[in-house]
Amino acid sequence: MPSARALTALSPGLLLAAALLCITPLASAQAIYSCTDRQGRHLKSDRPMLDCLDREQRELGRSGATRRVIPPTPTAAERAARESQAHAQARAREREQNLLRRDQALVTRYPDMAAHEAARAAALGQTQAVADSAERRIAELTAERAALDEEMEFYRKDPSRAPTRLRRSIEDNAQALATQRRAIAGQQDEQQRIQARFDEEAARLQTLWTAKAADAAGKR
Repeated sequence: MPSARALTALSPGLLLAAALLCITPLASAQAIYSCTDRQGRHLKSDRPMLDCLDREQRELGRSGATRRVIPPTPTAAERAARESQAHAQARAREREQNLLRRDQALVTRYPDMAAHEAARAAALGQTQAVADSAERRIAELTAERAALDEEMEFYRKDPSRAPTRLRRSIEDNAQALATQRRAIAGQQDEQQRIQARFDEEAARLQTLWTAKAADAAGKR
């Protein structure tokens, strides 16, 4: 019998072959193995045959009835395909479990439509508060700009004579106004994302609430 170190150096197919050859005499005496090799020859032996590792072999009892079918040793490509399929199935199961956990968390957080709409209003309210603050700041900056323009009126004929302080104040005011307007636009975009998210959740929750109600009715 080959040593453990020698077996570890063999390929999977040769390992199987070695295992088949190591069947005990008792097991061999109790069964006959049959197959048709690649040349079309019908072979029989008291143990699995190396010539038929790439095809089905049948283990026959003393009566000639098939006890079991030994499948062919898979090729490297077949093993890779099976592993790829197993990984894909595992990823699909993981996605299903994640979706189930998400649904459970969603229906626990929002047991009814009122709770979901309250959460929507709260999320929108936060963004609106930021937008309102920006609007107030724009009003302040607009008033400041009016005062700066009034002062700049004195230098209308030759703006280059305006003090550096005044020109810099006008530039800073313009930049601040642009920043606040971008902030408002950003909050408006965020409100659209919030509405889309809550709309998607509401559609899913309708299904979950209906299923929950039907389950509760069935248990009565």
